[in-house]
Amino acid sequence: MRKLYFLAAFLLIIGCRDEEVGAELPTNEVSYAVTEISFKPELNESVSDEIVLDYDGMQTFTAAIPYEVSIENLIASITLSSDGGFIQLDGSAFQNELTAHNFGKEVELEVFNSDQSNSWNYTIRLTYFTGLPILNIDTDNIPVESREMYVNGTLNLFGGLDYDDIDNSAIQIRGRGNSTWFLHPKKPFQIKFESKTNILGMPEDRKWVLLAEYSDKTMLRNKLTYEMGAMSSLDYTPTGEYIELFLNNTHQGTYLLAQKVEESSNRVQIGDDGFLIEIDQQQRVDPDDVFFTPTIFTQQYNSNVFNIKAPNIGYGSPEFELIEDHINNFESVLFGPDFTDPDAGYRAFVDLDSFVDWFLINEIAKTVDAKWYSSIYFTYIPGEKIKMGPLWDFDLSYGNVDYADSQYVDGFWVKDNLWISRMFEDPYFQALVEERFDYYYNSLGYFNQVIDDTSSYLNRAQEFNYAIWQSLGVYVWPNPVYYDTYEEEVTHLKQWLSARLNWLAQEF
Repeated sequence: MRKLYFLAAFLLIIGCRDEEVGAELPTNEVSYAVTEISFKPELNESVSDEIVLDYDGMQTFTAAIPYEVSIENLIASITLSSDGGFIQLDGSAFQNELTAHNFGKEVELEVFNSDQSNSWNYTIRLTYFTGLPILNIDTDNIPVESREMYVNGTLNLFGGLDYDDIDNSAIQIRGRGNSTWFLHPKKPFQIKFESKTNILGMPEDRKWVLLAEYSDKTMLRNKLTYEMGAMSSLDYTPTGEYIELFLNNTHQGTYLLAQKVEESSNRVQIGDDGFLIEIDQQQRVDPDDVFFTPTIFTQQYNSNVFNIKAPNIGYGSPEFELIEDHINNFESVLFGPDFTDPDAGYRAFVDLDSFVDWFLINEIAKTVDAKWYSSIYFTYIPGEKIKMGPLWDFDLSYGNVDYADSQYVDGFWVKDNLWISRMFEDPYFQALVEERFDYYYNSLGYFNQVIDDTSSYLNRAQEFNYAIWQSLGVYVWPNPVYYDTYEEEVTHLKQWLSARLNWLAQEF
């Protein structure tokens, strides 16, 4: 009897589920099923040719909408399988071919039968322009020509299907970067809001950077590295999202809007008495920057300085002397005779997990500047250990440089960094690196998926970007190789990364 009872109950549940599924999936026999949705030129001044939406046969209508179309104010033509039926868009009554609606976000369409006793639900998803969020910055046509002086502006963000909009936000904008600012026509920028602002789903803050990715024709290298950092043990790795940038109504192409490396509760957290340091070149620091020159490191690299990015302190202050003394003490132990001692050696000064992950990610990418030159960040909180990171500046990585041996898949590069090279003389450190490398080596499939998914997401965007900048198939500093198509650039990146990991696997 129990078996019969459960069988009957099971059949009853299955029957109910079939009825529920049937109630969600319209068929051609239903008189109020939607057969077509379109936007007609005679009803929409901004539409030049009729736009007919694609239907997946289940529930969703989609279309790609040109930039010139006023997507936030469109009148739809909705065709039902027969006359009649009451229509709602996002819960509001809709008069067919009369009511204008905002289709910039996902729209819920509900169609009722004649007596409104039943209804079918649909989703309308329109991809506007390239499908990326659109960032409009208006400076009243004042040009942004300086890396030092901000220009006042107003920012509007159309977030599209995935992100919230931002309307008429006061900002300031200036140039940023070094070689990317001086050498390339597509300029990188920094923007600053009046107060901390959440943008594109990223944690709120005031300052953001717009990376032009001009040297990197895949526009993927920084984003890929952010993914590596997210899966590492590093305390913080910046993140970013792609946008289309319009500056004073002129399309500038595709940018990566990214978090800035700075001390913040949502970024690099160093507490009340910690330090954020960047190893940089003296000619690159600003006049108001405060830096010091450790005895050992700067004997080897005489153009380097250790720039104190945070906190804002003065030369000769107790904080200045504290961080300078600590790094000099660390280096004297690291290069001393007992440096491998677990308690008295360098391990007492450094967070090994962060050093290992920072080294491996930079060595996999063969980041040209991470050998010793610049964009090498670390933090120190008194009473704690030195931690490497955040990661930064990877457009000239993964073989994308013609002036250094970092372009080749074989050979070590960051391992020759003065600190890292010395640590490799410790068998304990080397064993940690070799063990941890397997984690990244076994993630090649994930890295390739990131590349594939992101390049697919950028497919329409890259077409418009390279129509503006005409840089495919020509040399752009410092490309060692260049290809005629975006697809070939992406394939080259994947092949280089795979070959690089295989070479490292043989060495480790």
